[in-house]
Amino acid sequence: MSVDPLAATIIKYMKRKGLTLSTAESITGGGLSESLTSVPGSSAVFQGGLITYSDVSKTKFFGITKKMLTKHTAVAEEVATMMAQQARAQFKTDYSIATTGVAGPGRAYGQKAGTVWIAIDSKFGTSAISLALAGDRTDVRHATIESALAAFTRILIP
Repeated sequence: MSVDPLAATIIKYMKRKGLTLSTAESITGGGLSESLTSVPGSSAVFQGGLITYSDVSKTKFFGITKKMLTKHTAVAEEVATMMAQQARAQFKTDYSIATTGVAGPGRAYGQKAGTVWIAIDSKFGTSAISLALAGDRTDVRHATIESALAAFTRILIP
């Protein structure tokens, strides 16, 4: 895998500032973590990540209740936010990025393929964005990774 320029920018900046990062992934299935760890020197920044692909694992590792999943589904701002907050707390990092969504094909949780939530958490608070992406399963997952990196870069670097 080649090094993603956004991931390289993030790692370089965070390393220089002495900041740490963790991830909580669902739709991206570890792809976001892979993108970050493909950058040489990323071990100084990236502390770890969790792939919680199923609702059961979201409950087990992030404390997302069945009530929350019933009310909002796993593809919701509330779930992405809690994933990011819990990953940051568990890994004790300065920042955390979470991804959840529907890669397709077809619908899940009553939402169509390409529906994505990305959340970024830090001591300054949590930001979440919703995306409606197009393409096949691979396209949606790749676009989610790139969108998460781009959103995080905008938040991180003044």
